[in-house]
Amino acid sequence: MTAETTNDTGSDPAPATAAGPPTAAPRGAVRPSERALAPDLARGLMLLFIVLSNTAFHLWASRYGPSGWQPVNGGRLDRAVQFTMITVLDLRVYPLFAFLFGYGMTQLFLRQKAAGTAERDVVRILRRRSLLLIVIGLLHSGLLMAGDIVGYYGLLSLALGWLFLRRGDRALKWWMWIGATLMAISAAQPVVTVLLQGDLGAVGDAGAEPGAEAYAAGEESWLAAAGTRVVTGAFVTFAAAPASLIGGAYVVFLLGFWAARRRILEEPGQHLRLLRRTALIGVPVGWLGGLPAALAHVGAIDVPGDAQSESGVLTALREITGGAAGLGYVAAVALFAHWWTRRPDRRGARAVDAVSAVGKRSLSCYLTHSLIFAPLLAAWGLGLGEHLTSATMALVAVGVWLVTVAGAYALERAGRRGPAEALLRRLMYRS
Repeated sequence: MTAETTNDTGSDPAPATAAGPPTAAPRGAVRPSERALAPDLARGLMLLFIVLSNTAFHLWASRYGPSGWQPVNGGRLDRAVQFTMITVLDLRVYPLFAFLFGYGMTQLFLRQKAAGTAERDVVRILRRRSLLLIVIGLLHSGLLMAGDIVGYYGLLSLALGWLFLRRGDRALKWWMWIGATLMAISAAQPVVTVLLQGDLGAVGDAGAEPGAEAYAAGEESWLAAAGTRVVTGAFVTFAAAPASLIGGAYVVFLLGFWAARRRILEEPGQHLRLLRRTALIGVPVGWLGGLPAALAHVGAIDVPGDAQSESGVLTALREITGGAAGLGYVAAVALFAHWWTRRPDRRGARAVDAVSAVGKRSLSCYLTHSLIFAPLLAAWGLGLGEHLTSATMALVAVGVWLVTVAGAYALERAGRRGPAEALLRRLMYRS
């Protein structure tokens, strides 16, 4: 989301003084000439994936199955949408976000250092950025959207930036292997239990409260809903984020650090073999990992409810393969960007520019989703979520995303940043 939205243009280097070597005031935003298509386009498409993935929580009058994530009611078209969401998007979008977040964070760090900014000043800017994102995330969750991820990644960036940003590639690789091992062990535990007991339902709890309840979209009182959202937002930021550090989910974040040091998204033509392998392996692995849960959800296979629950074996399989899908999506976008920039005619340039404009203003567009969704769909607002199904909700989500595309493109044509990016940069650089 905010991977590169905080890189600003800035000041000229300060002259040398007798006190020591030349230093530079922190530079600000990334200049237009420095931008690359792939990162912006990936963030723009990621916002579409996120808004689609969040649709289920707004259907507050629907019935939820054992997973507590997607509704179980609706017709054939709704089931097709639910099947697609589980296979392609759920637990697959956030690894994509984590990679882009880590990538953009490293871009900011390297760009500031290349401009001559002292390393301690760059670290201070990044620390301030992380703290601001935590505040923005908590405000967002309390006011509108309980499942905010800005605060979650703000806390992750605070910890991982401090621990790893200045470390060498060798340390990064060691900790990525450690993280991957921790994730494999975590995913293997329910699988081993199921195999030993010979029962898919040996792990999980189908009777747990549906995750959608934590969003309080069905509360008729905004104040009551806000109370639930505050608790959910605090849990996501201060409990789920530290847990992901312990469980190894940070590995995709560190992969973003590693990839940014090699400018893989800025120079995809130099890394075509890696990108092709990542896309051709990652996407199928991710989709196959979500397929059993999707088939069980629509009733195509008979699986115990406990196995489908959030703590069940099918969810564990989705989580462990989600990172592969997220990385595959990034690689596919980078390959498209390489192909696109080499096309002589560039047909559809306006559409590509518009989606990229969303990526440049990803924080503003992300918050705009909630500004539209919450009062339109929640019971304390117009309550339209009561009358929508999975299919119609997906259409609304695409419509909301298109609204942000139109707004971002208008700002791009006018040469203006998104309002959230402008505010965040002013607070980051205090100028």
